[in-house]
Amino acid sequence: MGFSGRYLRQYRAAAWGFVLFVMIFLGAFFLYQLPLGAVLYPALLCGLLGGLFLLVDYGRCLQRHRRLTELAKLPGALMEGFPETRRVEEEDYRQIVEELKGAQRELENRMEQRYGDMVDYYTLWAHQIKTPIASMRLKLQKEDSPLSRRVREDLFRIEQYVEMVLAFLRLDSDTTDYVIREYEVDGIVRQAVRRYAGAFIGRRIGLCYEPAAASVVTDEKWLLFVLEQLLDNALKYTPENGTVTIGWEEPGTLWIRDTGIGIAPEDLPRIFERGYTGYNGRADKRASGIGLYLCRRVCQNLGHGLTAESAPEQGTTVRLVLARQKDVS
Repeated sequence: MGFSGRYLRQYRAAAWGFVLFVMIFLGAFFLYQLPLGAVLYPALLCGLLGGLFLLVDYGRCLQRHRRLTELAKLPGALMEGFPETRRVEEEDYRQIVEELKGAQRELENRMEQRYGDMVDYYTLWAHQIKTPIASMRLKLQKEDSPLSRRVREDLFRIEQYVEMVLAFLRLDSDTTDYVIREYEVDGIVRQAVRRYAGAFIGRRIGLCYEPAAASVVTDEKWLLFVLEQLLDNALKYTPENGTVTIGWEEPGTLWIRDTGIGIAPEDLPRIFERGYTGYNGRADKRASGIGLYLCRRVCQNLGHGLTAESAPEQGTTVRLVLARQKDVS
């Protein structure tokens, strides 16, 4: 029901009351054989004045309705400038709204404080955990055995998980550490490949890479994080003696293709959702469903595109469209 219908409905009882009173006067005048015009003429004048009153009141109510509709589109914290109240119940409702706004502000402040404390704690934890990891890596450098190589690989994976924690905490932070400028794509790719060199060798997976003679406007650290996550996924789901290929195509697209187990068609549209692991992730109990979600979020912040193509047992191709599409906020 529109505004006009609801407005008329609220005066329905008054209209029926007016008609009832007129009928009572008509009945009384009829019984006493008095001129009925003495009732009809005042009733007509009252009806005209009542209609005029309704028109004026309708205009005022319509303005207030439009103002309240505009306020309803705003967040609770920004709802200011309510129309002046004209009735007791309207003032009561306004006071209730103000109390709810105050309670909401208080709740938001508490939640922000708790979130800030949580971010501070986990940030501190992530930095502290790096110290024993670095110490263990230094001790393992003196050994070269199958066991030490496996332990070093596990340490590297722990480091990646720590970086994921830090990236997750920084995504929604009010302050960002983006350093946006022009970088050579080849330099960033080589850093990512160098970090995973041991994993390529240990798992006997081949790497095909032709240096990309191109540059892109981005943030080096965050783009490196995305590439490392994509390489980690490629290595995780590519069997021994498989191949990971990194290539460049215009306009400004870096792609990573593997010869792994691929992704089921029903899982492909959801692989960038937070916490979604799909069939492969459920088979691999270590999957968290966070890596690709972080990649998508980082790419959105940097103005890059991220897509994936895959088929079961035919490998996966992930494309990074590195042409910036928007300014980083």
